[in-house]
Amino acid sequence: MTKHRARFFPAVLFILTAAMGGVFPQSIIESQRNLIRNAASSGSDSAAQSFDAAVPNAQLAMSSAEYPVTAGDVYTLAFAAGTQSVTYAIPVDASYKIRIANLGVLDCAGLTYLELKERIINLVHRNYPMGGAQFILTSPASFLVTITGEVEATVQKRAWALTRLSSLCKPEFTTLSSARNIEVVSEDGSSKVYDLFKAERGGDLSQDPFLRPNDTVTVKRIDRQVTIEGAVERPGVYDLLKGENLKALIEDYSGGLLPTADLSRTELLRVAEAGSPGEKRYLTARDVEADFALLCYDKITIADYEDLKPVFFLEGAIQQTLEDGTTSVNPDASSRISAEFNSGEDYASFLRRNKTWFSPISDLANAYIIREGQRIPINLNALLYDASVYAGVQIEPYDVLIVPFRQYFVSVSGSVRNPGRYPYIPDRTWDYYVGLAGGIIKSQNARESVEITDVNGNALSKTDSVTPETNISVKTNSALYYFNQYAPVLTMVLSVISTSISILAVSGVL
Repeated sequence: MTKHRARFFPAVLFILTAAMGGVFPQSIIESQRNLIRNAASSGSDSAAQSFDAAVPNAQLAMSSAEYPVTAGDVYTLAFAAGTQSVTYAIPVDASYKIRIANLGVLDCAGLTYLELKERIINLVHRNYPMGGAQFILTSPASFLVTITGEVEATVQKRAWALTRLSSLCKPEFTTLSSARNIEVVSEDGSSKVYDLFKAERGGDLSQDPFLRPNDTVTVKRIDRQVTIEGAVERPGVYDLLKGENLKALIEDYSGGLLPTADLSRTELLRVAEAGSPGEKRYLTARDVEADFALLCYDKITIADYEDLKPVFFLEGAIQQTLEDGTTSVNPDASSRISAEFNSGEDYASFLRRNKTWFSPISDLANAYIIREGQRIPINLNALLYDASVYAGVQIEPYDVLIVPFRQYFVSVSGSVRNPGRYPYIPDRTWDYYVGLAGGIIKSQNARESVEITDVNGNALSKTDSVTPETNISVKTNSALYYFNQYAPVLTMVLSVISTSISILAVSGVL
């Protein structure tokens, strides 16, 4: 009997343990699931706003090893006390003293979320080894930061523990604000100066810290702000520190020179000297090596050898690009543009890259080049659209490429009722266009006598094809028309003569 009891009690103990184990893990799993759902729902609205720097987000905070425990945070702790599932909300106030259920009080000042989580879970496990503790951040704190100094206006802006200095203060900058000298005074009165340029350019994020509750940010005024442009990697406006001048501006701030930079033609525009409206100075490579001293508002321009490329000119039916990006060509006026090219380049390769310069009214077949007073014909149709043409006339400096107009109309003048210009229609004869002009005035023209010339002034017969810009002149050759024009004048003259003779005869003069 005793042996049976010895076997029975371990079996009962095993069954009870298994039963409790089935209840205990299930309750803890449900608690953990609820905590995760709450944390996810608290951050979902922020996620929809692309994690706005000023909007607290619990998921983002828990994914960051740097998130500091902040007054106003609300955490949730869940664990099992025996067979009972326990859940506590733990708010953090300005004292940074938090009560962990009935287990004690912790000082969480200066801790990150992960450090606090480790301490709390260790505390729970010491008291409830099988507690399965879970600790999450459910509501990150938000707080106000004051921004003052050289800003548009002193403001208080909302922030949270993962808001960096730059994201909050840079939108308030004026043209005189310095990103190199920003003072942050903490709630305890301690202060530190930060340089946002080092953070942005060099990646030193210690110069772009996370803000804390009741910080006061003071933006200082610029000391020396200079501009550099031209043949450098990073042109822009920079604030120089004490002791930094031209060499540092070129090598450190602007990232160095481009391969095509020409230091012998460096320009300095200085407007800061008292009593001077501004002056331009010309610097050389020697001035760069000597670290030429710069003043506030100096503007440096590094010349580029690309600026010295040879040029040629295009005139005639050329399209011009407008400010809105569209192209325009005036059918009644010639355009002239200048174009840079590389030495040794020919017209074929250059014009194929820029074929958008030409329009439907460009007469490409009759283009020509004026070079030192000589006229050189060039068929641009072949250069642009014939794949077998891979080379052409080489471009020379100051060439003038003339592209004539090819306007699709026919002019009708002379003895017609409505002289003018009419749209060109292929395969139409001369009488079609005369008909558009109202027809020949029969009283002025005899035998349908017309004079037809093409765009080059060559005479055409009535049976020749009419081409664009042909001129059709209907002659005024009717003898009766001219007689009717001059007969009244002759009659008047004869009448005057006859009357004069009669008067002279009566008066006895004749």
